[in-house]
Amino acid sequence: MEITADNALEELSRHVLMDGLDLVLDLERSRGSTLVDARGGEEYLDLLTFYGSLPLGMNHPGMADDPAFLAELTRAALHKVTNSDIYTVQYARFAEAFRRVLGDPRLPHLFFIDGGALAVENALKVAFDWRAQRRGPDAAPLEVLHMEGAFHGRSGYTLSLTNTSPTVTARYPAWTWPRVPVPGPGGEREAVEVARRHLAERGDRIACFIAEPVQGAGGDRHLGREFLLRMQDLCHRYDVLFVLDEVQTGCGLSGAPWTYQRLGLAPDVVAFGKKTQVCGLMAGGRVDEVPEGALSVPDRLGSTWGGNTADMVRATRILEIIERDGLMDAAETRGRHLGRLLDDLAAAHPALVSDVRGLGLMWAFDLPDTALRNEVLGRLRRSHRVLLLPGGPRAVRFRPALTVGLDDLDKGVAAVDAVLTSMNVR
Repeated sequence: MEITADNALEELSRHVLMDGLDLVLDLERSRGSTLVDARGGEEYLDLLTFYGSLPLGMNHPGMADDPAFLAELTRAALHKVTNSDIYTVQYARFAEAFRRVLGDPRLPHLFFIDGGALAVENALKVAFDWRAQRRGPDAAPLEVLHMEGAFHGRSGYTLSLTNTSPTVTARYPAWTWPRVPVPGPGGEREAVEVARRHLAERGDRIACFIAEPVQGAGGDRHLGREFLLRMQDLCHRYDVLFVLDEVQTGCGLSGAPWTYQRLGLAPDVVAFGKKTQVCGLMAGGRVDEVPEGALSVPDRLGSTWGGNTADMVRATRILEIIERDGLMDAAETRGRHLGRLLDDLAAAHPALVSDVRGLGLMWAFDLPDTALRNEVLGRLRRSHRVLLLPGGPRAVRFRPALTVGLDDLDKGVAAVDAVLTSMNVR
């Protein structure tokens, strides 16, 4: 049977769970923040960007219209090189571009792998190795202090941290590791006190504290500068590593290379992915206080592919464009515009829209309940062809490309306004 746009979803449904959008993406005709359905040519305003992983939108001219880049990408894709032990110029170019555009001199060690969960997993392994060396071989099993409402992945260690939805974790074996409540407005002291008690009571069992600066799947909850600074101080006081998961929040979306830089934090390990195209971790700081850490001993960490060479070539060009076009600064400017639009939306619909929050181009607001939120997202998609993300039980999330135009942001928020107005909820 010939596979076409018209029968692609039918054929996929024979083999895989189809719980995504009713859309067959046209990889050629989609441009910027516009996704085109290959079946009938319908256009959608894309403000979710493959769950926040598409940095420049579709078919950026600096990529799609550059024959030399496309030839380099094809060469890299022809063979899947084991980057962990066979090295290429393409790998070196990516590492240099990453260092130049996203690198932190405090965190010189890089480890690359495919998958955000595996990035977090290896960040935890760095912490376990570090803590084990500092406390001796006969202590109790190691643990990870983490947040309520966290989503760190679906792999082995990360399943003990993720707690956004029972569907994701139920019936899988997991460790019962200590959790810290998300602080509400003015509630930083209480949350920090819970963390302090865990650290004091568990002695040398805790290897690290890990958090997402903004809990995306947990509802776009901003943990906040003051809370995270206090947690950083606690990590130093109790001799555990301070680890941040920036898989969703990194690579310029906050208006800086990393959200932790906007917040004035100094982590020991940072996990990254999504917009960086190649996942992995950066490490340094106190990690280097042990003589033979996990990042310096052969085979202590490992991966067959060590990332993906084709992803590295693509990522190198993306980083060059972000740097050349000043897209991190633009994220801050465009984000302020989006924030003003959402403030106006909240003023127009005070009974529905609450808690507008954002940083850079990461913005969200809450609706009264899950059912209403899901209905709004459905109507946006069906009636206005606007794609936005859910988060947690009530949040509507904006995750536009770094290249998004102000007119696209205007159009997206206007569509939300139209849907809320049409629903006439009292």
